[in-house]
Amino acid sequence: MILLLFGPPGCGKGTQASFISDSFHIPAISTGEMFRAECKAGTVLGKTACAILSRGGLVSDDIVNQIVAGRIAQPDCASGFLLDGYPRTVPQAAFLDELLAKRALPKPAVIHLDVPSEVLVARISARRQCPVCGHIYNLLSQPPKTAERCDADGAALTCREDDTEAVIRQRLEAYEKLTGPVIDYYRSGAYFRVDGNRPPQEISREIAALLAPGPPWGESARAADQELAGAR
Repeated sequence: MILLLFGPPGCGKGTQASFISDSFHIPAISTGEMFRAECKAGTVLGKTACAILSRGGLVSDDIVNQIVAGRIAQPDCASGFLLDGYPRTVPQAAFLDELLAKRALPKPAVIHLDVPSEVLVARISARRQCPVCGHIYNLLSQPPKTAERCDADGAALTCREDDTEAVIRQRLEAYEKLTGPVIDYYRSGAYFRVDGNRPPQEISREIAALLAPGPPWGESARAADQELAGAR
């Protein structure tokens, strides 16, 4: 099973990635994790990527593709894997298709967590973090026991600079521009659009049902997409 997980900032990808990884016994791999591993290992690719990121630049498709190819060749990916944050461009998606074909691996299924922008702005702007222990709260879904105070040490919670509404809207706009073409690239295949504006457990149940053995994923994906579109 090879899965790609798409969704804007604040959609709950981390929660669902963990659920999928545990349920289907495959590693959930993020681009951040891959970059950190390469940097820590001191590989040529890692050093190059770290140097670019430290300058605030974007790592080229070629470097990202090589890092991904190396990561999914590792033994823990033998039975499948989930990629979070890749591919980010259509050329990356085309490279992944070619790579999977060369390794006689199946085409990926795509889980797209769809959440309205206004909901995402509310979710992210409600995040708070303890400056002492680093624990993250959400005033809407996971509030502290005492308003604006950390449960563990009582420190006053803070709001990250990039969690302001203006910055959040910029990030969402950038995400849509970047990933829109990639999502379109996968729509004709095993593409599942999932309503992410629901409790995490409900979303997880739907994902489990969509990925369960049954009709071909492409057919199931198109049917699920049409049903969701008609309900909106």
